[in-house]
Amino acid sequence: MKSMASTSEKILDVAQSLIVAGGYNGFSYADISAAIGIRKASIHHHFPTKAELVSVLVDRYRRQAEVGLESLRGELSSPAEQLQSYMNYWRTCIRDASPSFCVCAMLAGEMQMLPEEVASRVRAHFQNLAEWLTSVLRAGMEQDLFRMNNRPEEEAQMLMASVHGAMLSARAFSDPGLFTTIVNPQIARLLGRDC
Repeated sequence: MKSMASTSEKILDVAQSLIVAGGYNGFSYADISAAIGIRKASIHHHFPTKAELVSVLVDRYRRQAEVGLESLRGELSSPAEQLQSYMNYWRTCIRDASPSFCVCAMLAGEMQMLPEEVASRVRAHFQNLAEWLTSVLRAGMEQDLFRMNNRPEEEAQMLMASVHGAMLSARAFSDPGLFTTIVNPQIARLLGRDC
């Protein structure tokens, strides 16, 4: 049983890296087979369809993201520190080329072509992220830490768009520093500071 679970995890890990590199339509079971060294039939045994594989992957990614975001809330009492830690996570990932791109952001770029079972999970990820950001911004506003021109829900959407847009720019120009260049003014504005 343990080897099945580890094979499933390996398949999911490779699928995640392939999606980050080329999107939903940029990989096949043959690519996973070559990367792991197992037959395509073995992959189909764990995940009968590509849509099922990516659905399970997005579910796993969402759980990991939710745990990570909740741990920020538990470890850092200040909403400003929680927000900065979230930004630092992505800044480090992009700089170190670790998981340098959000899987759900990559999939969102292909939303019109995704099977609905995948698309609905991607939407749910962004909804959860927007709710977390909104709660952090609302708490920061109540503690007089943030200065906002809009409602927390709107600011959360703008911040989410800035973060994911900054990921795209850093990738497009092969310049990890662009992430900081784009995101830092957003944080400075919320904190009422000059950049």
